[in-house]
Amino acid sequence: MASNTKLNCLIILSKEGVSAQSFIQCFTMTHTAFNVQLATPGGKQPEFLSTDDQSRRWLSDFNTKPFSVPLCLEVIDAQRYSCLIVPHSPGAVHDLANNTTLGEILAQFVRDRKLVCAVGLGVAALLSCVEMPRDSQSQSITDIQSEKLKNSSWIFKSYSMTGSTVCELACAANFGSLPVIVEDEVRDRGGSFSASGESGAVHVVVDRHLVTGQNEASTITAVQNLVLLANQRQGKSVGK
Repeated sequence: MASNTKLNCLIILSKEGVSAQSFIQCFTMTHTAFNVQLATPGGKQPEFLSTDDQSRRWLSDFNTKPFSVPLCLEVIDAQRYSCLIVPHSPGAVHDLANNTTLGEILAQFVRDRKLVCAVGLGVAALLSCVEMPRDSQSQSITDIQSEKLKNSSWIFKSYSMTGSTVCELACAANFGSLPVIVEDEVRDRGGSFSASGESGAVHVVVDRHLVTGQNEASTITAVQNLVLLANQRQGKSVGK
């Protein structure tokens, strides 16, 4: 007999800035398929960017719901969730890329081969997932970050992925001040990075349990792939 139990999905948001459109698409597509929980560093309310009249109305209604209140990322138990999503989040390069708590959550997901989806600048969140060298225990987090984790191993380095490209980011006014350039960082850490030859085009890469989308326009296709993979896994589990 088929099970009607919904899987739990964790949506990680940057408190420094999340694309309103990408988040709305992520939440709308997952809310019917999963039990969705939001989380941010410190449990802070995220700042939604690039809103228009329609998205502002949607967010205004959404904020009246109890599930709009994010949990503190630091209290998240990765074991409770079957999949994780990071929407296109320009703020991710500031508060997620070096977030050690998020890195530990992602590492648990990788060990358990649970589904992870990241879109656009949300892919910067994957950079937090590193294996610390044993002698790093005596170092402060600031020291480790300042060394750019040069003695660490990026857990996603064997994966193929996409994300915001240098060409796409170069159009932004704050390009020169970005602390992380996703495309460059993925390549520098040994990851396999691909992108569409057309800036802003839909491009999604699926490698094992990792789904990545190049940009905001790729959100729907990326999340569709995540939902299909989750349904496939749940079907196999029920059939056993």
